[in-house]
Amino acid sequence: MDDYSLDEFRRRWQEELAQAQAPKKRRRPEAAERRARRPENEMNDVPFFDIQLPYELAINIFQYLDRKELGRCAQVSKTWKVIAEDEVLWYRLCQQEGHLPDSSISDYSCWKLIFQECRAKEHMLRTNWKNRKGAVSELEHVPDTVLCDVHSHDGVVIAGYTSGDVRVWDTRTWDYVAPFLESEDEEDEPGMQPNVSFVRINSSLAVAAYEDGFLNIWDLRTGKYPVHRFEHDARIQALALSQDDATVATASAFDVVMLSPNEEGYWQIAAEFEVPKLVQYLEIVPETRRYPVAVAAAGDLMYLLKAEDSARTLLYAHGPPVTCLDVSANQVAFGVQGLGWVYEGSKILVYSLEAGRRLLKLGNVLRDFTCVNLSDSPPNLMVSGNMDGRHPVQHISFSSHSLITANVPYQTVMRNADLDSFTTHRRHRGLIRAYEFAVDQLAFQSPLPVCRSSCDAMATHYYDLALAFPYNHV
Repeated sequence: MDDYSLDEFRRRWQEELAQAQAPKKRRRPEAAERRARRPENEMNDVPFFDIQLPYELAINIFQYLDRKELGRCAQVSKTWKVIAEDEVLWYRLCQQEGHLPDSSISDYSCWKLIFQECRAKEHMLRTNWKNRKGAVSELEHVPDTVLCDVHSHDGVVIAGYTSGDVRVWDTRTWDYVAPFLESEDEEDEPGMQPNVSFVRINSSLAVAAYEDGFLNIWDLRTGKYPVHRFEHDARIQALALSQDDATVATASAFDVVMLSPNEEGYWQIAAEFEVPKLVQYLEIVPETRRYPVAVAAAGDLMYLLKAEDSARTLLYAHGPPVTCLDVSANQVAFGVQGLGWVYEGSKILVYSLEAGRRLLKLGNVLRDFTCVNLSDSPPNLMVSGNMDGRHPVQHISFSSHSLITANVPYQTVMRNADLDSFTTHRRHRGLIRAYEFAVDQLAFQSPLPVCRSSCDAMATHYYDLALAFPYNHV
């Protein structure tokens, strides 16, 4: 350790020594667990500079060290090595770095080894992300129809089509036999239902909005038929579904409606807002406890919608209209149009929901951002998609080991059936892909066509996806 670390170390040791000399209190439960896990031949007193300290006091001092400092301390003596490799210390390090957050200390016998394995896996995944290595699969397309919208949650994908069909895949099992969710009107003939405008999914619900203003809500745990059907007077312009509860939000004309079930399970309107502008993008803020909160983008304005309050302006995008939106518990990320590549390219702005101030400005690309994933991405990472001349990347969902993308065409007009080939399907009917990065990168000879590591490069090619590491540029 350097001089500063040693001085800090001694200061904390003196504080712990003073506490040890104070009247003893009842031992905490974890102290008894440490004694039970300690080697039988270990000394009760630990040599600490020019004095002897109790083992428990030494452990309390070592808990302030990081993994590198613990490794240095393990080289001092055999006794210090025993302390530096104590299971409690390495279990705490795993928890602090987000490895196996739901586990308890008794789940594994060697937490130092678990810590090393988790870091190695994380390093492999980051290497594969940046080098574009992994496996890719294309989800089966519905014949004779065009993809309208795609959404995903925790590896489960939902898609809506011009035929009115709604389909669900589970990419976590690599079993791509995708069931269809049925409409409430069983008499509707195939292909006669209105186009699907938007689809959303979470761990228990699936939602679809149709061109005629109807909204279907399915409970994935009970069956393939809707549990609720809601009708708007006008076309639904935006749809949102909470990630962690049963709250649905829709924007139609100048109204935003929040729906949720009551204690008996009957769906009802939880809140209703009137917004001065037409809403193009809508997201529900997670982890808001009692009252649902939503963020709506309308032109160059962003509105904060709270169930117990009226709509208020969250921020102003200063000119360029918003092109995509995503929210987390504390932040909102959205894309804004560029002013022409000669002046300034399109960007993604990240704002604090609480303070309403800008935290980051990312990207400077020629084409508009069409989707951004903030809520599902790992810490300090963000993934985004751009538009091209044919069909943009309209959905992206990113986790620690996988990526789901969807290219949705601008036009929903069917092409000539005689031209139904892979190229036609790719360009005019939409495409859904699932990428898996937790694979042996030597098993693939060519890189995946995604995930450039720089978020500032000018995009000049089609099907452009960018994995941004924002804190590399701060």
